[in-house]
Amino acid sequence: MRGHERVLKILLGCGDVDSNKPGIFGQTPPYFAILEGHEGAAELLHGRDKVSPDKPDDNRQTPLSCAASEGQGRVVKTLPGCDDVSPEKPDRLSKALLHCAAENGHDGVMEILLGRDNIDPEKPSKFGETPLCWAARNGHEGIVKIILGRDDVNPDKPDRSGRTPLCCAAENGHEGVVKTLLGREDVNPNKPDEDGQTPLWLAAKSGCEGVAKILLGRDDVNPEKPSESGEAPLCCAARHGHEGVVKILLGRNDVNPFKRQRRNGETVAAKRRWR
Repeated sequence: MRGHERVLKILLGCGDVDSNKPGIFGQTPPYFAILEGHEGAAELLHGRDKVSPDKPDDNRQTPLSCAASEGQGRVVKTLPGCDDVSPEKPDRLSKALLHCAAENGHDGVMEILLGRDNIDPEKPSKFGETPLCWAARNGHEGIVKIILGRDDVNPDKPDRSGRTPLCCAAENGHEGVVKTLLGREDVNPNKPDEDGQTPLWLAAKSGCEGVAKILLGRDDVNPEKPSESGEAPLCCAARHGHEGVVKILLGRNDVNPFKRQRRNGETVAAKRRWR
């Protein structure tokens, strides 16, 4: 589909043309028109009786979810107003339109979708991830700010593994997102996931020095809070060879490099010796 609307009008004028007939992978003409951002062609096809712009392909991806993933804002703005289009219809990974836009960092699409009354900004995916979790994990600071602008969004809501948006951002080294989330009073900087891993612990594990500095710059962050296995952030950073994070942690007067770990009684010095 190349968006040739004049040719499309001629073809649609033929009585025996099935404008909803799927291709080899189950993709219909509306699918291609919406995916490629041809809003004129999409409107022509949608104007036909029995044409579904919300029909999924063989991978259970709808045209609209693909448009949201690709940032086709003008098409997304046009079609969700139709009664037969579900903006929250999940794709094969149980991600709705908001998840697709958040994951891929499409600010314009996100603003359009959040402007609708029938979209839940906190609806989780199959694995419990909210749109905010997706945006935080992938470092889309603009999307994070847009979502946090809503009064009905909990910025500390975890996914099924107990990971909050702050945990997701910290683990992946997204300093801007971490700063934005920490700017909220209702975000707990010490909140661990189900394995007891705090944002600082995850940053230490990944070697994210910038995030570690931001977190340790706060008085309410516990630099020695261990995970469920009993390993403190300093021991974790040392085990993974993250020298920069180790130096940052040792810069705190309240961090004991000789504190024994609950799991096996090893100190940080022992970890270094046996690497």
